[in-house]
This record gives sequence, C-alpha cells and structure tokens, in this order.
Amino acid sequence: MPTSFNESVIEEFRANGGQVGGPFEGGNLLLLTTTGATSGTARTTPLGYVRHGGSLLIVASNLGAPGHPHWYRNLLAHPVVDVEIGTRAYQALAVPAEGAGRDELFARVVREAPRYGDHQAETARTLPVVVLEPAVPDDGQSPREVRTLADKILQVHDQLRVQLRLVTADVDAHLAALAAHEGPGAPPVPGLGLQIRQRCLAFCQALEFHHTSEDGHLFPGIARYHPRLTDVFDRLRAEHRTVARLQNGLVALSADLGAVDPPYFRGELARLTAELTAHLDYEEETILPLVAEVPWPPAPPA
Repeated sequence: MPTSFNESVIEEFRANGGQVGGPFEGGNLLLLTTTGATSGTARTTPLGYVRHGGSLLIVASNLGAPGHPHWYRNLLAHPVVDVEIGTRAYQALAVPAEGAGRDELFARVVREAPRYGDHQAETARTLPVVVLEPAVPDDGQSPREVRTLADKILQVHDQLRVQLRLVTADVDAHLAALAAHEGPGAPPVPGLGLQIRQRCLAFCQALEFHHTSEDGHLFPGIARYHPRLTDVFDRLRAEHRTVARLQNGLVALSADLGAVDPPYFRGELARLTAELTAHLDYEEETILPLVAEVPWPPAPPA
C-alpha cells in the first residue's frame, strides 16, 4: 500500500529528530496526535506552528478549504492532545481562541507565516487559531516524587485538583465580568467560552479515566489482599457513580456554554467540587496506607 504524503512526512520527522526536507525545510513543524471524535482512534498530523510565550499556536487553515480539518473537530471532542517537536513529546491542552483574542493571535501568526493570511483570503470561514498549553499547568508546587503506588495516586489526585481549580477560576472570571457590566450594549464576554469548555471537558475525561481504572484494576487488586475492606470499596465505587453523574451533567452543559445559565453552571461545578474533594480525601485516608510500600512503576514480571 503506497505511503501517503502525511505518512512520509511523519516518518521523516521521527527518523531525523524533527527535521524534514521538501516544502517544510527550515520551517517550524510539529506532529499533532488527536483522538478521533467518533472513532476514538489516534490520528497524527504534521502542522506548522508559531511560538507564543510558553504556548504554541496552530491554525486550522485546511489550506483555505471551506471546512475545518478533521484534527480540529477531533480536539473539540478530546481537548488533550499529544505534541511532538524535535525529539520532545508531551501532552497539551488544545484551546481555540475566541473573539478579539483570536484576531490578535491570528495577526501574530500571519506576521511570522504570511501563508495563513492567503489561506484566510481563500475561504469564507474564520480560520480557528488553537493555543496548545501544558495539559496540566504548573501549580507552583515542587513536582511530587513518585516512588510508590501511593505516590502515583497522590500525583493523579493533585493533577485533578489543579484542573478543577482552573475550571472554577475561569467560570468565576466569567461571572465577575458579567457582574461588572454596566450601560447599554451586550455584556462583555472575556473570551472564556471555549476555554471553559475545553478545560472542563479535559478534566471530566481525565477523571472518568482515573475512576474507571480504579474500578477495573486498582480496587480489585487491593481487595484481594484486604478482603475485610469490602465496605470501603463499596463506598468508593458508590462515590464514583455519584461523581460520574455530576461530571456527565457538566459535560452536557459545556456542550453549549453560550446557552447555559452561568450561575447554574457554577452551582453544578461547586456540587462536583464538594463531592469529589470529600471522595479524594476519603480515598487517600483509607487506600494510601495499603499501598505505601508498593513500588512504582511496578517491576516487570520475572
């Protein structure tokens, strides 16, 4: 089966530490791997990028075609993406810019890569500008040292707490902007619609993955050695179901943040925060002592 152009670029990129010849020679090129919006399959696409502070900017230009590229639709469904630059690979949160912020970033991109201005001139759609941020931003704390399974669980819990705080901060900023509005005209929108949606969706998907892994693997594995703790695991699983109902509600609301009542969304977010905080605290109190001596990562099988 013949190799497609994209596949040949990807192979050359990975074989040469990110260096590619032909039309990409000398340019800024990354590999973006998204999860299919409907298929769930990983898809990798070579894309140009522009640096902007500690983030990267990519444009869903599709060479000026009338429709958005598949990778853009994928990251709206699954905001956490994999990025490869040179020999470095990491996860990022993909946040499309909005309104005046988008226009400013697009102008920044065009100054460095004028071809995107040509692509915009060829289509009636507004080319989305996507900001690639760290998937789990630095919270100012020293990274947790992970030597045991207990350390690993705490690390995941720390990341979930940081993500939840960021979603809450974004919603609070949105509400503050609405409350501060005075005079005629539409209230100012601080460009947080898609940012709230992407952060909320990324958090909810990470939380779902974590709890599914615990129910399917972690809890049964520990329970084999601690059969007397049946009530503890029953309670944790019940709490997972309660949290899942709340997080699924937030996902449904965040599908159209322009239509949802912001105070109602904030109230549902507060309910989730209270339930999840109590759950994480209880899990850490009851489960961590049981796995404090289990090494992480696990040793390979003999």
